[in-house]
Amino acid sequence: MSTGTSSSKVHTRCTVLSGGYCTHKEWVTIQGGSSRTVPFPALFALIEHPRFGPVLFDTGYTERFFQETVRLPYSLYRRMTPVYYTPQDSAAYQLRQRGIEPEDVRIIILSHFHADHIAGVRDFPNAAFVYLQEAYDAVRFRSGWSAVLAGYLPGLLPDDFETRSRPIDESRLAELPPDFPFRRGMDLFGDGSVIAVDVPGHAAGQIGILLSTGSGYIFLCADAVWSSRAFRERRPPHWLAGIIMSSRSEYMKSFDNIVQVHKRYPELQIIPSHCSEVWGSLAQGGDDGT
Repeated sequence: MSTGTSSSKVHTRCTVLSGGYCTHKEWVTIQGGSSRTVPFPALFALIEHPRFGPVLFDTGYTERFFQETVRLPYSLYRRMTPVYYTPQDSAAYQLRQRGIEPEDVRIIILSHFHADHIAGVRDFPNAAFVYLQEAYDAVRFRSGWSAVLAGYLPGLLPDDFETRSRPIDESRLAELPPDFPFRRGMDLFGDGSVIAVDVPGHAAGQIGILLSTGSGYIFLCADAVWSSRAFRERRPPHWLAGIIMSSRSEYMKSFDNIVQVHKRYPELQIIPSHCSEVWGSLAQGGDDGT
């Protein structure tokens, strides 16, 4: 595919990694799913940009998730979706294994503010935080039960989060293909290499990103869908999953748009943030850099 951005010759390298996983009943997450309990990896991405260096898209879990869910009401979060994690799963540890110190990461792009996406941000003391303002506004004043219902743990964010925040400039629009189902893209770095795309519904202000790499585009679609099987077979989650959504109707619009993206651009690699197929590929040595 081509985004039509004149400066799209700037390419990134993308490495998809997993920062632990949670478990849930399959039937809740995909229409016609079984009653068995299945794992959902907390995928995040290391994006190596020729100008900005190592950039993260989300962070996965860290030990801090368990520290923040010791007591009610936050412990309910862990009970609803049991989390499995080792220190070697943290984004900071995995980057060090690749020769990148946490202090070297200057930008973290946050798809939204659910705990499995932001649990590692405190490990990167020099990073600026890039997100859609609507996403932060939806959670910034929540605490207690209100935060739990929004999938948000306030203690995961550093004390200087707002000082280090760089909300997306929504006027910096990117030119998307005329038949691309999602209509708004925002050029994060002004060079066509990383384009934020609105994928609302699962959470207010949620974004995915289109990445230009040397071998084509990758669409990291966050939680707009939960698995590759879901968009291939058009199998949305059970209606009960809507309890945690900011908008069921917006979710279905985003879900159907992902289905259409797959049909119109079969060569485009679409990566949901909790896809077990992608996770399995990582275990076999695949998807470790494009």
